[in-house]
Amino acid sequence: MLSATVLIVAAILDFLIGDPWGWPHPVQVMGWVISRLSNFFLHLCHKPVTQRIVGILLALILIIGSGGIGWFIVQLVRWLHPLLAIAIESILLASCFAFRSLRNAATDVLQPLTAKDLAVAQQNLSKYVGRDTQNLPETEILRAVLETVTENATDGVTSPLFYAILGACIPGVGPVPLALAYKASSTLDSMVGYREPPYTYIGWCSARLEDCLTWLPCRLTVLTLGLLSGKPRDVWRICRRDAIADPSPNSGWSECVYAAILGVQMGGTNWYRGVPKPKPLLGDPIHPIQPSHIDQALQLTRYCFLLWLGIAIAILIN
Repeated sequence: MLSATVLIVAAILDFLIGDPWGWPHPVQVMGWVISRLSNFFLHLCHKPVTQRIVGILLALILIIGSGGIGWFIVQLVRWLHPLLAIAIESILLASCFAFRSLRNAATDVLQPLTAKDLAVAQQNLSKYVGRDTQNLPETEILRAVLETVTENATDGVTSPLFYAILGACIPGVGPVPLALAYKASSTLDSMVGYREPPYTYIGWCSARLEDCLTWLPCRLTVLTLGLLSGKPRDVWRICRRDAIADPSPNSGWSECVYAAILGVQMGGTNWYRGVPKPKPLLGDPIHPIQPSHIDQALQLTRYCFLLWLGIAIAILIN
């Protein structure tokens, strides 16, 4: 019952508040540790083999450490007071969910775009994507926002919820430790999981591990969204056709399921520091991407989240 309460309160906190600007956040601490450790290891190790070894160490320290510290904090506050435990656990778990952040990011770009202020929309978009944004037309800005919202729906919303539910079902663990451990893995991937230097070797373990941890919740997200769309066979057919062409084992599936449901096409050529990087096309271009499609994608993510949450609560209270 306690875990069910924490899941509900955390979901409400993320929906209403999200990550208030300027407040301390576990990901900030994770990022600080990752930055310091990765720089230390890169300075210490120069050969590919040794960088791969310390890359494994880096991943283990962050993921196990985040989960372990989360578990310790939860046990401590439970010892102090049950109500304090619910409050702290809910805040920690809410910090692992990113639905409100995704919605705020989309709004931050769509508002000036709707007002025909292309320069501000391009500038705001650059805060959320790695691609070059200064010369993007309106159609490409909309594609970038939709791709960001749909790719991060899995690793920012449904995957943390999946691991929170999994932890809640394990006696003595609870929803917070596994959710924080997954968040650490996701943060590692976003910071050091690149094929380009200097993270080519030190980040390989973090990237592979995040792929493995996201694989199951990503497929469950695709199946759930397909069922919610009312056309699961068509959605699965398009995902099987297009998503497998994406070099990432998860982001292509996460984007493609939304493209299939919305009847739009994502992917194409993106520019990074002036260098073109083609990505496979996902979905069929039945409709041009509109702001309404981004709203629909966010709504689909919310429905998936609420469905999983409802099932988890039903299991936990029985």
